[in-house]
Amino acid sequence: MHQKLILDKISDILSATDDSYDAKLIGLCEGAKRIFVAGAGRSGLISKFFAMRLMHAGFEVFVVGEIVTPSIREGDLFLVLSGSGETETMLAFTKAAKKQGAKIALISTKASSTIGDLADVIFQIGTPELYGKVVGMPMGTVFELSTLLLLEATISHVIHEKGIPEEEMRTRHANLE
Repeated sequence: MHQKLILDKISDILSATDDSYDAKLIGLCEGAKRIFVAGAGRSGLISKFFAMRLMHAGFEVFVVGEIVTPSIREGDLFLVLSGSGETETMLAFTKAAKKQGAKIALISTKASSTIGDLADVIFQIGTPELYGKVVGMPMGTVFELSTLLLLEATISHVIHEKGIPEEEMRTRHANLE
């Protein structure tokens, strides 16, 4: 029962999300010198998942906050995941990235927010009306799971469009596990 509830809710969210987002996000990534991703909490986990898949697809990508992450510069893309668009740490990172001349992309539940005001591009996942309380999916779970599926579909699009064989992706996969 709960599995169907979750799948139905995610389906509703993604059905209300602009179908052109994957192509737009791919264009941003391809146009960037390097890609920096950030998110707090579970959104941070989703951003790390996406960073790993971007790396597998051949992009130069970094996770903000990791010890080996270099400084961001003009020509780079800063991709921030924040359901509210108001997360204080993400706002501070966004301001710093903007000051350095990076292009800012926000993935959020809202088109209008403090981080959104600084962003060059906003990817609104679903609509605010769809994010009411959902039994068994508290505190942003709907946003995170919907975003995870959208970003995985984006990577699938990249792999398909570029014809990247899985064998090539495996050469970039961690081998110190």
